[in-house]
Amino acid sequence: MKKEIIFNLAVKDLDKSKAFFAALGFSFNPQFSGEHSVFMNIVDGIHAMLLTESFFKSLIDKPLAQAKEANEVIICLSCESREEVDSLIAKAVAAGGRTPHPPEDHGFMYDQGFEDIDGHLWNLVWVAPQA
Repeated sequence: MKKEIIFNLAVKDLDKSKAFFAALGFSFNPQFSGEHSVFMNIVDGIHAMLLTESFFKSLIDKPLAQAKEANEVIICLSCESREEVDSLIAKAVAAGGRTPHPPEDHGFMYDQGFEDIDGHLWNLVWVAPQA
């Protein structure tokens, strides 16, 4: 069986979150989506379930962290080029996200992060093949 990564994110407005991530070029699988959740394809083998806050809360036995106030994780995605990093950042900002810091260029590595409309932090990174 092929291993895949599927992580769950609580969102305030499922339709707005779906539109935000669609603007970044992510696709969705209606077969695994419903009224309270959307299965988002990021890349082959990596997916996210966007869950309404109420549904997410029904799956846990402790308080739900508010990502705009505190963060537990930064989701990091590798990119194939610096241009891909910049393109995805521009799409995220145009769709309502924000950049918490400027890009970092280390020569062999280039990265920048964005905060999605629910406050979840994403980092996009390109690493030179020879690094």
